[in-house]
Amino acid sequence: MATSVYLSNPNVTINSVALQDQCTSATVNYVYEQLETTAFGDTARKFGGSSVVSLQNNTIEVELYQSYAASETEATIFGLVGIQTTIVVAPASGSVSATNPFYTLVGAYLESHTPISASLGELSTVTLTFAGGVLTKTTT
Repeated sequence: MATSVYLSNPNVTINSVALQDQCTSATVNYVYEQLETTAFGDTARKFGGSSVVSLQNNTIEVELYQSYAASETEATIFGLVGIQTTIVVAPASGSVSATNPFYTLVGAYLESHTPISASLGELSTVTLTFAGGVLTKTTT
């Protein structure tokens, strides 16, 4: 049985800035909204179908260490609140391949950001949720 250690050495790029050196977790949610196609005479609810296409409702959530240095977390994130951007997550660094697919969310919206979230004796982190946009998976 083949297994993989995911995100042990990932690729995380937000708005064309590589932030994997600050990233502690990433979750990619690939979602199509559920459309009910149940009709009279059906004995169970039905959803979707080959001719029914719903809207994508994707999210990517990342947790990053907060850094105020140039080209790091705060410099990259602060200006993205309220606009659309692109985020790319891959399970490993290196080239895109069948065993290292790149998940790209184009048109992702960042609703909010907490620039300071700190506790005494702990590293400061921020959790960001990028919502909406079109998710594609690239393997070549």
